[in-house]
Amino acid sequence: MSSVCDIHDLEQLARRRVPKMFFDYADSGSWSESTYRANETDFDLIKLRQRVAVDMTNRSLKTTLVGQEASMPVALAPVGLTGMQHADGEILAARAAAEWGVPFTLSTMSICSIEAVAEATGKPFWFQLYVMRDRGFINALIDRAKAAGCSALVVTLDLQVLGQRHKDVRNGLSAPPKFTPKHVWQMATRPGWCLGMLGTKNRTFGNIVGHAKGVDDLGSLSAWTAEQFDPTLNWKDIEWIKERWGGPVILKGILDTEDARLAVETGADAIIVSNHGGRQLDGAPSSISVLPEIVDAVGDKIEVMMDGGIRSGQDVLKALCLGARGVMIGRAFVYGLGAMGQPGVKLALDIIGKELDTTMALCGERQVTDLSRMNLYHSSQDQRG
Repeated sequence: MSSVCDIHDLEQLARRRVPKMFFDYADSGSWSESTYRANETDFDLIKLRQRVAVDMTNRSLKTTLVGQEASMPVALAPVGLTGMQHADGEILAARAAAEWGVPFTLSTMSICSIEAVAEATGKPFWFQLYVMRDRGFINALIDRAKAAGCSALVVTLDLQVLGQRHKDVRNGLSAPPKFTPKHVWQMATRPGWCLGMLGTKNRTFGNIVGHAKGVDDLGSLSAWTAEQFDPTLNWKDIEWIKERWGGPVILKGILDTEDARLAVETGADAIIVSNHGGRQLDGAPSSISVLPEIVDAVGDKIEVMMDGGIRSGQDVLKALCLGARGVMIGRAFVYGLGAMGQPGVKLALDIIGKELDTTMALCGERQVTDLSRMNLYHSSQDQRG
């Protein structure tokens, strides 16, 4: 669409096309949302070093992430309820990612199941694991991910207890949605969304309902989920998961150098510097602000990725300059999905890829893997590098 120039244009389209409760689910943080906002605004503090009269031909965005080839250093982050942004949302996003040549990560709390995504795409994808109290369920979930051909396991560490997101509480969020007058009105004013949902059988948490013991309907699902996030999760559990999985393991939710060192000791293949998109500990620092110190602490021992606040190719470039091997985008692709379905996700990736390529050229670089802190501007007042 010629009228869509950036990710924020997709955001505005999604706001008009997705029922408020589901748009708010993606577009919110916990408590006062200070960390959620900082994830974006802290990128603005980082300035780029412009170079001229440099040969900018034959540029390449190609890289590898945990040993897997990627057309650019971007992966689609795990986002719960993606299938409520658009019918069959996880399937459509996975297809768009495969078309672009970047990894897609399926959330434990997805609407479309592991098996449904694998069958519909035929391409390997990453699977994100929440560690639940029911270890039998987790064992089975890991086995299902193996059987589906998932190529990496992303273990999220920062959801042992659920941060309160005020918008979700006020909206009475659930999947499938409850048919209160407020919710019916939200859906009725989004006819395209409703038609899509009527045409799919994927309307609840596909990885859980019918798989977890005693979870057969919405009522039992709500009770099960409320008690399953495990506050006892510890590093020994990560070692057990790694052994059980047997493939590449990525640990998501690292925001502290000491935790980064402990992650290295577990034998993980990569870490993701992340504050859960500002949805957990409100008041925690932005991901980009702590990325350099974590890279300095462990970057020579493990691949370091980051997520949080990425809304442009320039944001991606800044993260790479500060030492990230790659980034994950969540809201950016979800906006595209809510706006236009699979073409919207591809458009979001197109936008970010073009912005990354153009910005890299104007910084005087031809290979995305050559970016470093030398590509950032350092004034006498700003000694970030």
